[in-house]
Amino acid sequence: MVRTERVIQQFMELVKIDSETQYEREIANYLLRFFKKSGLTVLEDNTAKHTNHEAGNILAHYPGNTKKESIYFTCHMDTVTPGKAIKPRIQNGFICSDGTTILGADDKAGIAAIMEAIQLLNEKQMEHGDIYFLITSGEESGLVGSRYFNEKSLPVKYGYALDSDGEVGQIITKAPSQVKLYATIYGKAAHAGVSPEKGISAISLTAKAITNMPLGRIDEETTANIGSFEGKGPTNVVCEQVLLIAEARSLSKDKLDKQVKAMTKALETTAESMGGNVDIKTEVMYPSYCFNEEDQVVKTAIRAVRNMGIEPATATSGGGSDANHLSGKGIPTINLAIGYENIHTTSERISTDQLVKIPELIIEIVKEVESI
Repeated sequence: MVRTERVIQQFMELVKIDSETQYEREIANYLLRFFKKSGLTVLEDNTAKHTNHEAGNILAHYPGNTKKESIYFTCHMDTVTPGKAIKPRIQNGFICSDGTTILGADDKAGIAAIMEAIQLLNEKQMEHGDIYFLITSGEESGLVGSRYFNEKSLPVKYGYALDSDGEVGQIITKAPSQVKLYATIYGKAAHAGVSPEKGISAISLTAKAITNMPLGRIDEETTANIGSFEGKGPTNVVCEQVLLIAEARSLSKDKLDKQVKAMTKALETTAESMGGNVDIKTEVMYPSYCFNEEDQVVKTAIRAVRNMGIEPATATSGGGSDANHLSGKGIPTINLAIGYENIHTTSERISTDQLVKIPELIIEIVKEVESI
């Protein structure tokens, strides 16, 4: 059913549209035109006023022609940097950039697949319920589009994010929550040559606190990492302030709370022992999700993958996606692998074989949705 050349050309056209995160206006306008031309009801929400991005989320509705459960598919319109003036090319069966930019398969491979699936639905006679397509903005800026998305505008039973690496057929049934930790560490300034003993180095304090933190792979469900810490000043002054940014992730809320507490305690106790102070703020970036093969959202995907002649594989992700926020808002959502590789680098690529399989998977999922 899938028209190989059409999918490839559509993808190549999409990646040429600049859409680095925050600057999504051009790609948003392109998608609004496509959805309207294809006969779907489409709107752009008002989340841009909360996210400070050029565009909000786009929600399109493809009305059903029979009584089947309503479902949705989602992917994001923004890319990471460097993503301007992308020049895609096909080399040895893979689509890649010229090496000076990313490719943008994350997540324009998902968008191209949705566009092909809509064209197939328009061309073929098949029974389906209501289908919604949610294209988010700001995914690469901390999932902000889905964070502010109003789930009441999406009247569906469950859905799928098209936004994971791995070969088509892999189903991400679990993904962790993330908490960001922001700390300001205060020491005491003093002349570094005349009277260093009168000072308290915020840099030394921070370094010692970090060595007391459990970091890296904590267990099979939990990780933690220091992103950066920075203390500025001349070498002849004992540094009196450091800014630290860190994160923790876990599939388990209890384990996540424990990890954040351990990192906080390391900072507080070290500051106390050295005579400094610390101000710590934490923020939950997104919730976790966890489904099993008995959940309808997973069962439908497994049947669809098998219809393609592929043996499905369930997996756990260490990262977050829009599926985290949308599941957290009460809409069961899992992430599906769509075949892109080396994302967020100038070596990013996707094979043409994988690209063509994504719209096929969408159509097979639509077929497998149960009747009401």
